[in-house]
Amino acid sequence: MDKNLLEICQYLANSNNAKTIYKFLESLLTPKELQTLSSRWQIVKLLDQGVPQRKIAKDLHLSLCKITRGSKELKKRNSILKKAVNQFQ
Repeated sequence: MDKNLLEICQYLANSNNAKTIYKFLESLLTPKELQTLSSRWQIVKLLDQGVPQRKIAKDLHLSLCKITRGSKELKKRNSILKKAVNQFQ
């Protein structure tokens, strides 16, 4: 595991304030990186709702490759993404 990523994860885990985490991410990432993160989360939510990959690609103007990654992760046994998406349903 990457030590730097673990430190970031620890900081986020210790924070109990969504606005603080948002500001942290906004400070660390570029606007493009933030948009990519948001887009990937949107993809995962749509996949979980059963929206076909091709429709997501067309609607969001994305390649199927980006969508396939989320699909594979959701299908994994004990998927952490599935658990996360379920928190917001």
